[in-house]
Amino acid sequence: MRHATEHADLPAAELATALRGGPFHVALRAAIAARGLPLQRVQHHLSRHGVKVGVTSLSYWQQGARRPQRPESLRAVRALEEILRLPDESLIRLLAESDGHAPADHPAGRSYRSLVEASDVLDRLTAGLGWSPDGGLRTLSHHECVRIGARRELVSREAHHIVRAHRDDIDRFVAVHHGDPGCDPRRVTVHALENCRTGRLRWDRDTGVLVAELLFGTRLRSGDTFLFRYAVEDGTAGASREYLHRCGFPGGQYALQVRFDPAALPVRCHRFAQHSVAAPRTGRQELSVTGPHHSAHVVEPRLRPGILGIAWDWE
Repeated sequence: MRHATEHADLPAAELATALRGGPFHVALRAAIAARGLPLQRVQHHLSRHGVKVGVTSLSYWQQGARRPQRPESLRAVRALEEILRLPDESLIRLLAESDGHAPADHPAGRSYRSLVEASDVLDRLTAGLGWSPDGGLRTLSHHECVRIGARRELVSREAHHIVRAHRDDIDRFVAVHHGDPGCDPRRVTVHALENCRTGRLRWDRDTGVLVAELLFGTRLRSGDTFLFRYAVEDGTAGASREYLHRCGFPGGQYALQVRFDPAALPVRCHRFAQHSVAAPRTGRQELSVTGPHHSAHVVEPRLRPGILGIAWDWE
């Protein structure tokens, strides 16, 4: 009887070990085994949480053949923690640490957890505006200029878009602003500068996410192109350490320029890219802050899905 009890405790012991040291796929496999759930039942429980994940994807995740990366997949991981009766953030933490890249690999200004939470909030806010992920538009060109102030804060950013409709009856765009930690989105203002006007605004105080409708004043047919420009005034948060652009679909040219106040120049500045918030940062390239405008920039001729940004160190 003692031997049988020790054998029954093995899954729980393996789970405890895996949750402490990972990696993610081993901990997930151990958690599923400890609960004695077939993957079909796990999928059923996820659907009851409003998350759709295929059995094949779950199998790949627990084998380590694939990693959850998309916002929907990251929501599934959070739901799995509840379904499998695991401590909060236990799987999310291991996912961020997989491949040897711990959450500390992300600068303090944009923690892994804050990005995951912002993804969830963004989906909720845009859904409330009736906005689909691509909005019926494809980006041909997108130029952004971010201004950092004398207190090292993100003062403002200006965006110039050239888009093409791939569906009929498109009359708006939803702009997203994710402020730095401490941002108060209630005090952030959005200005329609060219070929648009502001519509509804929605925000989330905890994550500093704000979404704004930009109304074109005309309805585009499939194949039509459109140019518009807007600006966001912030200045409500503390020191900014990076600016990143998230892209869910392939696009055209993207250019990002960060301009620093002469009274607050960084000591280092670099470009980075990520496939998703859960992936390690790659493509690091040192950038010079040069010229009378004290700016650094990156240009991507054809933007791929994922994250592209510029980060800097103050000291």
